[in-house]
Amino acid sequence: MVPAQTTIGYMSKLTHFDDAGQAHMVDVGGKEPTHRIAVAAGRIRMQPMTLDLVRSGSAQKGDVLGVARIAAIQAAKKTSELIPLCHPLPITRIAVDFAIDEAATAIECRATVETRGPTGVEMEALTAVQIGLLTIYDMCKAVDRGMIIESVRLLEKHGGKSGDYVAA
Repeated sequence: MVPAQTTIGYMSKLTHFDDAGQAHMVDVGGKEPTHRIAVAAGRIRMQPMTLDLVRSGSAQKGDVLGVARIAAIQAAKKTSELIPLCHPLPITRIAVDFAIDEAATAIECRATVETRGPTGVEMEALTAVQIGLLTIYDMCKAVDRGMIIESVRLLEKHGGKSGDYVAA
């Protein structure tokens, strides 16, 4: 367990907490809008038979990846409704791609989100990935309840005061 004194030190560095440790929405009103991009990815592992169903488009519920792409895009647009302290943003672009990894019997989801605004779109990209993968799970759970969603992470972000980030 982290000692209380240390915890307070951490909270003073987290922007969603005030000096008293109370959660609040960060004030971005004075920040200049800049072009911001975030890329996130994650994957879902499944049985080979399930992957075959998804690849062939013959799953009982239809085009799994097409539906998952639309769900991911919708999720990115609704992130501020899901994550309490996120700002609603004017998103200018959302791209969601899926790649099949035959060797791992997995599907990777990658989401790129862009805006021109006072705060970044990392949460929107991460939310898109999570919901895209959950949609695949939902559509395939009748044949494979053992699917595993894993490795959801921010790959890169560009723009804003904190500069660029690219995952190692």
